[in-house]
Amino acid sequence: MGTTLLFTLAAFIVALGLLILFHEFGHYLVARWSGVKVLRFSIGFGKPLLVRRLGDDRTEWVVSAFPLGGYVKMLDEHEGEVAPQDLARAFNRKPVAYRFAIVVAGPLANFLLAILLYWILFILGVSGLKPILGPVQPATPAASAGFQAGETIMTDGTKEILT
Repeated sequence: MGTTLLFTLAAFIVALGLLILFHEFGHYLVARWSGVKVLRFSIGFGKPLLVRRLGDDRTEWVVSAFPLGGYVKMLDEHEGEVAPQDLARAFNRKPVAYRFAIVVAGPLANFLLAILLYWILFILGVSGLKPILGPVQPATPAASAGFQAGETIMTDGTKEILT
């Protein structure tokens, strides 16, 4: 039972991390496309475990200790002083339609992820239980009917089981 619990916990963390990553990346992409300067992209909260500065804007890419959320910090006059040359790239200076698009982009990214994952399941299929016979015991009705181990039951005589 211990390994099942650990596997379930690990699967939960991976799934949650994937959702958080897509959600925050949705905000990030639309902010960048809208011309907003992104200061930090963080997966998790608390103490940063890994920090990298990348790109022309030197955006901080952070993985933090508490992986139960994330955030995208954008340049904003409500957060502090903004250099005069960066005022046009501040979130609060963008038109309402741009700000709305940035805010909606996170949940929309999760919705698109769900569509993608269901599409993959549709294409690959989902394995289910197949009515395959196990060992046939001698002197049973199954043995006298001629059933053999490994056969797949296709019908019960009145209706089709597998198509």
